[in-house]
Amino acid sequence: NRAGAGGIVGAKLVAAAAPDGYTLLVITAAVAVNAVASKEAVDPRNQLTPIALAASAPTIFAVHRSVAAKNLMEYVRNVKGGRFTYSTAGVGTTEHLTSEYVFKAVTGLDATHVPFQGGVAPVTAVLGQQVDLTTTTVPTAFQFIKDGRLRVLAVANHKRIPALPDVPTLAEAGFPDFENASWIAFFAPARTSAAVIRTLNAEINNALRQPDVRERLATLGFDPHASSPAEFADYVKSEMAKWAQVVKTTGITLN
Repeated sequence: NRAGAGGIVGAKLVAAAAPDGYTLLVITAAVAVNAVASKEAVDPRNQLTPIALAASAPTIFAVHRSVAAKNLMEYVRNVKGGRFTYSTAGVGTTEHLTSEYVFKAVTGLDATHVPFQGGVAPVTAVLGQQVDLTTTTVPTAFQFIKDGRLRVLAVANHKRIPALPDVPTLAEAGFPDFENASWIAFFAPARTSAAVIRTLNAEINNALRQPDVRERLATLGFDPHASSPAEFADYVKSEMAKWAQVVKTTGITLN
């Protein structure tokens, strides 16, 4: 499930399911964003049971290879009149919220959001030069970065990432030190027994330790994670707090 209506509906279905360990929710960071941006959303802290974080990949800001700017600040400073368009996977996605939060940090910018319905469409719009810049994830843009058609100007991470060692972080580019990892995780309905949660967590973490799984995730631009249910529950709370602040700052809601 992604952000928006689809993610909300999927989370509601799992929240209403029997807590027997046979119905699970596999979802992105959308579950945290939805919870703080929509009155219709499920609260993953008490309507779901966090099982495990599986993998994550940072958000990136990328442009067509013909753009001369070396980093994001250089790009926005050189845009005529501060006006440019940027694409994301949709309204209310973490990429959208991140962009609004970051671009509001620089006075004089007039950034116009061009939302798409997920997929690679936000990236291909930049490749076709219909949109100036895309805020997307490493996995979505990976093949276009590798073949040189897309240039990454900044990564929304506290430190540079191994997959893109020459790309500066937002802080290095002169923006707020903001981290947005697009993560994939597992949840069960609330009231699922601790024993079932431990079993599921152990199996997921075991799968993430397998060399072929790790290799496959790496080739897609994901960083696999192993976490206990308690660690993941704490992470979900911290993510909700972060996105609540971003929603407050940007004024974006899903309702």
